[in-house]
Order: sequence, then C-alpha cells, then structure tokens
Amino acid sequence: MASIASLGTGSGLDLEGIVTKFMSVEKLPLTALNKREASYQARISSLGSLKGALASLQTAASALTPAIGQTATAKFSTYQASIADSTIASVSASSSAVAGSYTLEVTALATTQTQSLKNIYGASEQVIDPSGGSTLTLTKGSGASATSVDITLDSTKTTLADLRDAINKASAGVSAVIVTDTNSKQHLQLTATDTGIANSVTLSGVKFAAPADPAGGSALDASAAFDIKDATDAAAKVNGISVSGSGNTLSGAVDGLTINLLKTNAGSPTTITLTRDTNTLKSSLNALVKAYNDLNSTMSSLGSYDATTKAAGALNGDATLRSAQSQVRAVFGSVPSSLSGSAYQRLSDIGISVGKTGALSIDSAKLQKALDTNFTAVANAVGAYGSSFKTTTDNLLSASGTIASRSDGLSRSVTDIGKQRDALNLRLTNIEKQYRAQFTALDSALASMQSTSGYLTQQLAGIANITNFNSNN
Repeated sequence: MASIASLGTGSGLDLEGIVTKFMSVEKLPLTALNKREASYQARISSLGSLKGALASLQTAASALTPAIGQTATAKFSTYQASIADSTIASVSASSSAVAGSYTLEVTALATTQTQSLKNIYGASEQVIDPSGGSTLTLTKGSGASATSVDITLDSTKTTLADLRDAINKASAGVSAVIVTDTNSKQHLQLTATDTGIANSVTLSGVKFAAPADPAGGSALDASAAFDIKDATDAAAKVNGISVSGSGNTLSGAVDGLTINLLKTNAGSPTTITLTRDTNTLKSSLNALVKAYNDLNSTMSSLGSYDATTKAAGALNGDATLRSAQSQVRAVFGSVPSSLSGSAYQRLSDIGISVGKTGALSIDSAKLQKALDTNFTAVANAVGAYGSSFKTTTDNLLSASGTIASRSDGLSRSVTDIGKQRDALNLRLTNIEKQYRAQFTALDSALASMQSTSGYLTQQLAGIANITNFNSNN
C-alpha cells in the first residue's frame, strides 16, 4: 500500500486540524509559564523604575549633605561680592567670606621689570666677549628665595638674535625681544614674566663686547649692561589698612575675598559689598522636594488599584514597595538626633509641609523668613534631613538592600521559567510526534478500509450484473 504523503489524504479527514487542537490543549502549561514570566518581567521593570526614582532622591539628598568634617553652615554659606566702581577692581567671594562692606583704595598696580641692553649692535655682530666667560646666569628674586638658571652660550652662536633665543629657551622668568631701529641697529629688551619686585631678574656671568660702532656703546659686564625699569608691587588700602601683593590679584587681604585690581583710585575709595547668597540652599532644597514628589508619585502608581476597572499597579501588594514607602516617609516624620534643641527641628518649621497625597510643598515666604531669622539653624536642619534621606536611599539601593534582593529573586524565577519552557517544548515535540504517528497509522488504516470497501462494492456490483443477465435469458 502507498505511504501517506500528508496527514488526512488517505482518509479524507481533517486529521491535521485534530492534531493542532490536541496540541493547543497540550500547550496550555506553556501559556501559563509565559504569563508568569511576563508578570515577573513587569515587576523587574517596575522595580527598576522605583530604583531610578530613589536614585534621583539620593542625588538630591547628597547635594544637601555636608562633607565629613564640614558644618552645614559652611556648606551652604555662599556669598555675592559687588563693587561700586567696577573699573577699579573685580571681586569674588568664597564660602569663608563674611558679610559686610569694605572700602578699597588702590594706590599702585603691580608691574613687571623691564631691561634694555645699553649696547646697540648690528645684526651680525658678536655680542659676547669670550674673555668674560660663556655661562650667562639669570637670577630671579633675591635672598634666600632667589632661584638661578645658568645658560651655556654656544661659541658658534654669537649674535644678539642667538642670545635672545637662548634666553627664551631657558624659561628663567624673563622673555627677550629684539627691536630694530631705523638704522638697522638691534636693541635687546627683557621683560620679567611675572609682576612684582620678587619676580625681578638680574643677569651675570658674561661680558658684552664693545659694538663695532663706537657710538653703540662699550664693553660691559652683564650686571651693569642694562638700563632697568624696576618692577612694582600692588599696593592698596582695605578699610584704611595697607595691603600689598606681587600681583594684581589680592586673595588674602580679606577673609574669603579675592580682589583683582584694575586701576588706581588714590584719594577716591570705592566700596566692596559682601552679601550672603541663599539661592544655592533654596535651589538644592527645591530639588530635594521635587525628587521626593517624583518618588511619591512613582510609588503610588506602582502600588495603585482601581476598584472600578479592577486594574492594579505592577507592584500592588508588593512587600518591597511597601517597605520602601515606609522608610522614605519615616524620614520626613522623624527628627534627626543632631537637631535636638535646635531652633528648627522639623522641615515644617522652615516651610516644607506634606499634603494629603503624600507630596511635599514649600512655603517660600516662610522659608525666607527662617533664613533671615536664623540662617545657621536652617542650614543645620536642611543638612540633617539631607543626611537622613541619603542614608535611607543608600540602604535601599545597596547591593544587599531589599530592592536588589527582590530583583535578583525575580530574575532567578525568570531563569527557572526558561529552563521549564525548554523542557516543556522538548516534551511537546515528542507528544506531537506521537500524535502524528498515531494519526498517520489511523489515516493508513482508514485508507485501506476505504480501498477494500471499494473493491467489495465493485465485486458485489459485478455479481448483481451476472445475476440479472441470467434471469433475463
């Protein structure tokens, strides 16, 4: 008998459809596994959203937490510096400044030392007299703080341009340039790199040769070969007290204040004003409130349940979510131990309140009044609560925290479902093979029976024809 090429072709029955329906029943456990996996994946994703919102609160809380050894007052104390006449100086303040007003009178600006070589040479003339030595020493400053650089001059490089290049290459606190006059004669000029008397430079160790043109000068030792315009230090008076510096930036004259001198105003003092800037504290506090409210909204959405639609949030009833909600909300409701006896012990004391939905809001007027009344107490309260929120979020987000443990557990469940799915798919493949083998046998048997039935029908019809023929004859 011919083999069955396609299931059902032998019998004419829809055996393929029957196998498909049987397998759909067999696959019901696989559908259940997929549904469980989707549920686990949704929870993992939702825990990721919870972690993201907690991380934002963690970042905002970190911005409010003083560093180790730093007071809250120091962390939030920033100042704005202004000057009545900005053409005299520019000013800036650090956290160590103190609010107040200061008069500033600039009597001298710091200048750099300049030197001009007395001798004038032609471009190709030899400028160094070999009899006077070949090592040029440049000394910056004087006394115990002086520093020296020795320049060994190349005997084959003897022009003024060669000397200029050797000085500039040495980086010894002075720069050299050549000015060529209308008679093509060269003048060497030196300028100290930095302002102030302490940065003046002297030259020694060599002898300058007499120029070819007697009018250009005579042989001179390096120490006497230059016309020098001395450097000056900056000099000013702050509140009538004399201060000075080698540069035009005075950073130690007044605590926390940097003064960049621009021009003198002797006899006409200007006023510097330092005021406390509370915008940094307020913006950081606003960032904390926003991060808290975003977290509160995320947690409410994840744990929600709509009785009308019977739709539940992905973490509805989840113990991890409830624990996180409880811990975060407890921070707002608990007074940090460091605030015992403080003028402001609760965030509500400085204008931060919690609404019916759990969201925070800031009363800007109340906060500003608290800042104006007792800045230190406000800073201490903000720093303490910032530290508490940071500790709580650090614990919740740690590798050993409840959220990480819950996510790891769900991930393991997903992995286990993958293994169960693989085993079930293998079993379903074998079951389908069995069904197809059984129905193939049935299809063949039915085809054989139909063939036999057809044969018998033909034989019976033949017998009937013979009988009718005999009866008629």
